[in-house]
Amino acid sequence: MNIPADLLYAPSHEWLRSSGASATVGITDHAQHELSDVVYVELPKVGATVEAGQQVCVIESVKAASDIYSPASGIVTAVNENLGGDPALVNNDPYENGWIFKLDLAPDADLSALKTPEQYAEQLGQH
Repeated sequence: MNIPADLLYAPSHEWLRSSGASATVGITDHAQHELSDVVYVELPKVGATVEAGQQVCVIESVKAASDIYSPASGIVTAVNENLGGDPALVNNDPYENGWIFKLDLAPDADLSALKTPEQYAEQLGQH
């Protein structure tokens, strides 16, 4: 499994790339592998206020529909419109072109509940 060292990870298999007061969110390589062929991504609404741990969208695959949770509190500022025409980007490139949404982090957003790459690898049994 690919677990980039520059990201933080939610126990529910979302990743967060923090850049100052904003962040990009997607699902991990492990999550896309478990889902298998992604056929549809229901994107969150731009402008929506979300809380850490809140269900914000759904990914549908040939196997199942899975809820996607926000790893941090904030306001959705962008969604990956490319997923509408090519939801397989989530499978093919989960950490770059397959991102799902971007957030302006809430001033009190607490990222300490998220896992480091090492902790996430341990969660997956890859220590």
